[in-house]
Amino acid sequence: MTKTGKVLTVVGGIIVLLVAAAIVFVMTFDWNRLKPTINEKVSAELQRPFAIRGNLGVDWSRKGDEPGWRGWIPWPNIHAEDLVLGNPPDLVSDKAAKTVEDKRESTAFPTGEMVTLKRVDASIAPLALLGKEVLIPRIWLTQPNATLQRLANGKNNWTFNLANSPTDGETPTSSWSVNIHDIVFDSGEINLKDAILKADLHAVIDPLGKPLPFAEVTGARNEKKDKQAADKVNSTPDYIFGWKIDGKYQGQPLTGSGKIGGMLSMSDASVPFPLQADVRSGTTRVAVVGTLTDPGNLAGLDLGLKFSGASLDNLYPLIGVLLPATPPYNTDGRLIASLKQAGGAIYRYENFNGKIGDSDIHGNLTYTASKPRPKLVGKLSSDKLRFADLAPLIGADSNQEKANRGERSRQPANKVLPTEKFDTKSWGVMDADVTYAAKRIDRDKSLPLTDLSTHVVLNKGELLLDPLRFGMAGGNLNATLRLNGNQDPMHGKVDLHARRLQLKALLPEVQAMRNSLGQLNGDASFTATGNSVAALLATSNGNLRLLLNQGLISRSLMELLGLNVGNYIVAKLFGDDEVKINCAVADIQLRNGLATPRLFVIDTENAIINITGNINFATERLDLSIDPESKGLRILTLRSPLYVKGTFKTPDAGVKAGPLIARGAVAAVLGVALTPAAALLALISPSEAEENQCTPFLQKMKQKK
Repeated sequence: MTKTGKVLTVVGGIIVLLVAAAIVFVMTFDWNRLKPTINEKVSAELQRPFAIRGNLGVDWSRKGDEPGWRGWIPWPNIHAEDLVLGNPPDLVSDKAAKTVEDKRESTAFPTGEMVTLKRVDASIAPLALLGKEVLIPRIWLTQPNATLQRLANGKNNWTFNLANSPTDGETPTSSWSVNIHDIVFDSGEINLKDAILKADLHAVIDPLGKPLPFAEVTGARNEKKDKQAADKVNSTPDYIFGWKIDGKYQGQPLTGSGKIGGMLSMSDASVPFPLQADVRSGTTRVAVVGTLTDPGNLAGLDLGLKFSGASLDNLYPLIGVLLPATPPYNTDGRLIASLKQAGGAIYRYENFNGKIGDSDIHGNLTYTASKPRPKLVGKLSSDKLRFADLAPLIGADSNQEKANRGERSRQPANKVLPTEKFDTKSWGVMDADVTYAAKRIDRDKSLPLTDLSTHVVLNKGELLLDPLRFGMAGGNLNATLRLNGNQDPMHGKVDLHARRLQLKALLPEVQAMRNSLGQLNGDASFTATGNSVAALLATSNGNLRLLLNQGLISRSLMELLGLNVGNYIVAKLFGDDEVKINCAVADIQLRNGLATPRLFVIDTENAIINITGNINFATERLDLSIDPESKGLRILTLRSPLYVKGTFKTPDAGVKAGPLIARGAVAAVLGVALTPAAALLALISPSEAEENQCTPFLQKMKQKK
């Protein structure tokens, strides 16, 4: 052998010995010696304590599924037992600071543990290391347990500030990359303690017996006819894990269960992550099924969504959307969300259908989580609206209805006007711009409403309904309502216009009215302050004008309307006969809740009746005088005025004691009604001036000097 050959042989032998020694060293090395270094490095990088408290080892084995010569290369299989990750050092409230300080000397985790793992197993592809890639096909986690916390000051333990992470605008300094294909675990637990959400929840996650296809769980609801949507359903990964949750959310008990996809689909932003959940809190139930987009960053949602519960206002603690009090409800629609928008996350609840009480509801809503206030925009409609279902929205539900919903009765027994206060404090939490239309109103036969439409705008705590329109008795009732919830007491303004309300439709149960051609027109405008209907009327300032043409009056009509005082008055004036009304007009002034007629006259076929006095909405008391004067030779038997006094709840009527009415006294009063008469004439449109009996009556008043 030549000298060169001998040298090469020696060098080759040395290399073989070194490789063999390295292999023997690696195979026999006690990896537990590296634990202190690993614990220190990971703790420094994560800026929170980390420890492998159990055994750390590496086994070597070949992968039989690797093709060709790659199958002969052994893979390192790493396992570690009893791993613990602590909370960041600043995760402590001021109240608990002293307690934590006392613990610092006795434990490595003074602020508690965030994650514990009984065991972790992972294999690393050795050839990928040559390309500076740490390729881990699968990680096995045994009994993972996580405790997520957020304090009232906003600090939490799930936000990681890495020591060597690049700042904005910088590129990562390391050329190495980590690629994990899949994460599996046997059973895990998650605990959430959130002071801001007032949440204390416990969740258990277990693998399903076998993967469930997405289409099988979502059912026929997600069967799409178009190819693009069908491909999306077919490409969505299977459900892998089932979960259950219980505890408290916003201080209320909460329970739920559902299914989710595997960890691999959660880590891939291009793959939709399947989610199914059914959660209950009190009487409220929320059920969703669909997918998350880029779940690692919570980029978006595409879910079938169902709500049901005792009242829509109970949803606010759960979803943060301010909705009105309602009867029991249920809805079913599609929720699409874009969560990473510059102006705030956008949620669209599309094409939903449902019921509120016995009323149907349909439409589309968009909720934008913008600053300084979120905003709700939408268009809603009902084919049938049950009028009784509106009562909780306007605070007009009865004591019995409140009792049925488990609420305490608020309406005093001696009061007629609703005293329940509006919840104006919640008006400032969000803005809204919503239109609503009901094609048909299901109501009692005595209530002549046919349809409803309104546009609701809530802006910076100010509520505007413009218009608020009812189809009513063959005509319409149009109103504009403004309420400023930023002021205490609340300030309000109402403008109301009634046009062409047909008397035969206003009183459908009155036989004598069925052939009547008469109608009612009116205007009302007033401002007020107060936090209830009763308080608003008690402080109201404005005007009310009414004009009734060609009606009738009788004792039987008063009985039908339940007006005992009216029954008495009609009997005193006209006996038992029906009396035709040619015209009835009223011009009433409101000042600080006191309604005083400037003109209140009823022109009948037998007499002219003038009503004076006042109605006090603040005290709910009446003080009216009714003065009749006969026409021509038809003399009324009653020549003394009548009075109506007492409260709204228990009114009283009688004949005034004193001298008889002087003939012509009523006419003298009407002679000074120039201004009210001119204003009331404006309620008669030119097209109906000739047929309206009030036209000549008011013109005569206007001509008197």
